[in-house]
Amino acid sequence: MIKIIIADDHQLIREGLKRVIQRETDFELIAETDNPLKVIELVQTKEFDVLILDINFPQKSGFEVLKEVKLIKPQSRILMLSIHPEERYALRTLKAGASGYLNKDCEPEELLNAIRTISVGKKYITPSIGDRLLSSKDNSLENPLEILSDREFEVLRLIAEGKNQTEIAEMLSLGVSTVNTYRSRILEKLELKSDSEIVYFAMEKNLID
Repeated sequence: MIKIIIADDHQLIREGLKRVIQRETDFELIAETDNPLKVIELVQTKEFDVLILDINFPQKSGFEVLKEVKLIKPQSRILMLSIHPEERYALRTLKAGASGYLNKDCEPEELLNAIRTISVGKKYITPSIGDRLLSSKDNSLENPLEILSDREFEVLRLIAEGKNQTEIAEMLSLGVSTVNTYRSRILEKLELKSDSEIVYFAMEKNLID
């Protein structure tokens, strides 16, 4: 039996996932939550095979939760689920330890296939992600996002979403001065001059809607 935890802040998404999962005789939904902070508690207290994790939460980024879960249980198998297309976050989440990345508009059969693949310790990589992984080293010089650290990438994304330094500090459990340091590094590395240029850059790179 494949034991599954669902973490998504949208009830309709959770209900849809549950319907797909509960039709399968070899799947068991053991927990669900709409709170990213609750995920850590579930990971520590539940025996599970696959964690389905949304990448966007109001309180905390699913990307941050992913990294925390991997620190607590490095062997955890995590399927990232997102409304965002693969080119935004797939490579970064896979490099951070995710076992797979799917868009929320995927077909139920693909979701089931991904869960079963991940549950036995394999990576679930779509053909388009596979192509990106193969070419990521060659493209690193062409893609300026590759020069940002994971933390810098998160700060950039939050700035682009309109969060101020204090809000970012709270969301990422950092000091405001540390956030300002990351912001300075982002501006320097990307050769930008202001938050408005960060927003424009993020829109141009399809990082925000």
